[in-house]
Amino acid sequence: MTEHTVKSYGEELAHLTAEVTRMGGIAESQVADCIAAIARRDGPLAQAVVQGDERLDALQAEIERKAFKLIALRQPMAVDLRHAVAALKISMSLERCGDMAKNIGKRALILNDADPMTALTRSIERMGKLVLGRLKDVLDAYTTSDLQRAIGVWSRDEEVDEHYNSIFRELLTYMMGDPRTINACAHLLFVAKNLERIGDHATNIAEIIHFELTGEELTSQRPKLDVVAQ
Repeated sequence: MTEHTVKSYGEELAHLTAEVTRMGGIAESQVADCIAAIARRDGPLAQAVVQGDERLDALQAEIERKAFKLIALRQPMAVDLRHAVAALKISMSLERCGDMAKNIGKRALILNDADPMTALTRSIERMGKLVLGRLKDVLDAYTTSDLQRAIGVWSRDEEVDEHYNSIFRELLTYMMGDPRTINACAHLLFVAKNLERIGDHATNIAEIIHFELTGEELTSQRPKLDVVAQ
């Protein structure tokens, strides 16, 4: 290839990575906002999260189009192919994180009509902050090509599962003690499950980064607890 073609090709790969990074920032904000909406019983913020999901969907579709075009026209090999495929896969995981954030936003709107359950909400908030931290770490690992940071996120998957199992038991105790809380607790259980799935997507992204940078799959079994309710 000519120098101009090589430069153009490199710019396309760099632009694809930048678009995924931008999408990651938006997904991270969506997750942070849905957690805040639950914690503060903030209806307008919850509604903004629900409406903001369309932006993530549009970005994912654009990244997918550009990745397919680059693969078809440039026919990348080795590490360049891994970069393109990683961008495509990570954008899909981020789109799913956005879906989970939107679902939490919808639950927040419903919970605003119920009596406050401060202790449970604080438990959800703690789990949310843990999940958000994992998502931020793995996106930083992608942006900086930091393999060890990605592996660190992958190796801490059990922490989210432990929080989910604890919240499940806490919610069950509330529902058994006062049947009037069953409806609100059911919505909080769905919130916790969505947070647990966002944590899973962070772990998936860590695995994608590992393959992108090394060309090898993570061979160890993911450290994951059995979740009490699927």
